[in-house]
Amino acid sequence: MCIGKQLNKSEEIDGGNVDASVVSKLPEITREELKSHNHPSNAWCAVHNQVLDISKFARRHPGGDLILLAAGSDATVLFETYHPRGVPASLVNKLKIGELRKSEQFESYYSWNSAFYPTLKKRVVEKVESNKLSRRGGDGSIMVKGLFFMFAFWYCLYQMCVSSFNDSLKWSVAMGFFASFIGTCIQHDGNHGAFSNYRWLNKAAGWTLDMIGASGFTWEIQHMLGHHPYTNVLDCEERELQEKSIDRPLFEKDQECDPDVFSSFPLLRMHPAQEPSWYQQYQHMYAPFLFALMTVAKVLQQDFELVFSKRLYHIDATCRYGSKWNVARFWFMKVLTMAYMIGLPVYFHSSLLKGCALFLVGHFSCGEMLATMFIVNHVIEGVAFGTKNHARDRKKEVVEKIVYRPKTVEGMTPMIETRSAALDKSKSIEEVPLNDWAAVQCQTSVNWSSGSWFWNHFSGGLSHQIGKYSSIVNR
Repeated sequence: MCIGKQLNKSEEIDGGNVDASVVSKLPEITREELKSHNHPSNAWCAVHNQVLDISKFARRHPGGDLILLAAGSDATVLFETYHPRGVPASLVNKLKIGELRKSEQFESYYSWNSAFYPTLKKRVVEKVESNKLSRRGGDGSIMVKGLFFMFAFWYCLYQMCVSSFNDSLKWSVAMGFFASFIGTCIQHDGNHGAFSNYRWLNKAAGWTLDMIGASGFTWEIQHMLGHHPYTNVLDCEERELQEKSIDRPLFEKDQECDPDVFSSFPLLRMHPAQEPSWYQQYQHMYAPFLFALMTVAKVLQQDFELVFSKRLYHIDATCRYGSKWNVARFWFMKVLTMAYMIGLPVYFHSSLLKGCALFLVGHFSCGEMLATMFIVNHVIEGVAFGTKNHARDRKKEVVEKIVYRPKTVEGMTPMIETRSAALDKSKSIEEVPLNDWAAVQCQTSVNWSSGSWFWNHFSGGLSHQIGKYSSIVNR
């Protein structure tokens, strides 16, 4: 069956809206068919179970080719959370080519039937505009800060090569320290399309992650398709299948799962719904040592697994690594970074062992810094965790297909507490669903060092997690 038929001009009405009779004739599409269109040059996505062809639109998409991250998947959460002013229905109708088969439609963890998030988006936009702030980039300080970190990284690398070995170890630690700031303050915003108003500058900022040895494409897959949309949400069914070494086809997998709590640190229990192992009662003792391995594991293991398998756990990565140019960029940057981060130290210190030691020390410093900064955002006292698909209440021995209520380790839902307090003051307050996307983000994240100029700048805004999720609608 030919499904990808484009609507012709006679099938449109004024303003770009598709005639209702045409929409009713659109074919049903299976999940497998949707997943097969996951290539940068042949990209479909589903939004509220309506299938859109975004292949050509990606070239003129205001956010650049970030839209291609949605290829082959349910993009509802990306569609809803990255467009503060919404998307014209006329544009959606132009891109619409079908709808998912009724029996295969996505059952999301989230609800979009509340006024809470639309109101929040409206207020954020009004605040940005009233303060005459740019929706992307900043007041110039982000550029100055970025140039400072870039200079510091390269200066430390230079000193690491030309200094005595003992001094080089100190410079290696400093290099890793500044590399972590490049990760949080430059590439993070660049790959989000938020470092600048200029696409090319956002791309350049995103490439700085490749410059320090990791792949920006791997980061996009894990962070933008996994962590951001589904913060602290665990697909328990997929976890159970993984433990049994059962690997379903990608189109059958549920993508609503945060890889940061799924298995980024396989020896750590990052979510209360995970069955604990005996040794994890000691994880507070060995976790800091594992954290130090975070970036070196990504650079030497995870990046290569993705480019060969084109997937990250349950997430399809063909949307990026399906492009030969992206694959070429990956290998070019890997070879280049290994040359100046390992090859140069080996050459200047005339020792393979010393060169590799300096490389690892730098990564240990970077990994420890980043992991410590990340862990306090979402895996700490007071945050809530979401579960989806057959989450088992061990005490009651009850199994539910979908569990919408995010809960803390103690079993409390922060939103219920705040709702009760609000209702005491006003009985006219609308009840927001417990699984409203924005409400879940507020419960699965915490702020730290709020009001600190230093940490707000040097964490790249990560210290204001709840504010970050409110403002990401402007990215």
